[in-house]
Amino acid sequence: SLALGATKWRTIRSVTIPAAASGIAAGIILGFGRAIGETIAVMMVTGGSPIIPTSIFSPVRTMTQTIAAEMGEAVFGGLHYNSLFAIGIVLFILTFILNLVAVKLIKKHGGGK
Repeated sequence: SLALGATKWRTIRSVTIPAAASGIAAGIILGFGRAIGETIAVMMVTGGSPIIPTSIFSPVRTMTQTIAAEMGEAVFGGLHYNSLFAIGIVLFILTFILNLVAVKLIKKHGGGK
């Protein structure tokens, strides 16, 4: 594109970004899936407070944090244990869907065979 006389910006916009779009989108989606599962890093950043937040600056507790923090207290087979297990299933399904979307995007844009 540059050799044919296009500007750098035109080359980036018309050639480079469309060619890399599937990889960029897959990377973002897989990054979100990875961030959902990073318990300790998320726990440190969000504060780990098991209350309903009142503002965007209030501490929160993610689903992954809840499983990690409360699994030791839950009685095997009890309602609390089953609720934590259900949270784990929801997290698994979300991560699985994000991975499926990433694979579809890669295949759609010619990145996979």
